[in-house]
Amino acid sequence: MNVLIIYTHPNHQSLSYAFLQRTIEGCQENKEIDEIKVLDLYEEGFDPVLVFNEQKRRRDMHKEPSLEIYRQQLIWADKIIFIYPIWWGRPPAMLLGYIDRMFASGFAYQDKGSLLPEGLLKGKSAVCISSMMGPALYPMFWLNNAHKVLMRKALLQYVGIRNIKFFEFGNMESAKGRQEQKLERVHRYFQAVSN
Repeated sequence: MNVLIIYTHPNHQSLSYAFLQRTIEGCQENKEIDEIKVLDLYEEGFDPVLVFNEQKRRRDMHKEPSLEIYRQQLIWADKIIFIYPIWWGRPPAMLLGYIDRMFASGFAYQDKGSLLPEGLLKGKSAVCISSMMGPALYPMFWLNNAHKVLMRKALLQYVGIRNIKFFEFGNMESAKGRQEQKLERVHRYFQAVSN
């Protein structure tokens, strides 16, 4: 199994970075995982800005030469892991910009003239690891699970990815947030995951 980790946080002293390190450690200890690649969007200097004009048309976005390396990463991966904080009830703008540019028609999905398109990333699985300052139940009761709906239905299922796991941790800036237990939970999961 090939694993692509897409990490989105500008600070390498953050809890998100600790989740990245534990994820890598768990994957390295898993005999089912052949290779791991990490894409740190901030460190990479990924440009999240969409540009459409006479030279760059939306229908050609899936062929944008500067994005070919990132398309090859997604094709290569059997499992895609997203690690990010929840800010304002949703992933950071940097990750949303990556999604806007990478999950393009002609690459991630194909319109078939029916209600839903054909997902072109079928057979892959995904894990979303997110943390937030507020309580864990806040997104469910106050925001109608907007974050999970966005990632599961509006993105991953839309492009054909059905096997999706969420780790959504709240109260992460609290002294009672049990950060170490949550880091260990993620570590153990990746030690044993098989698909």
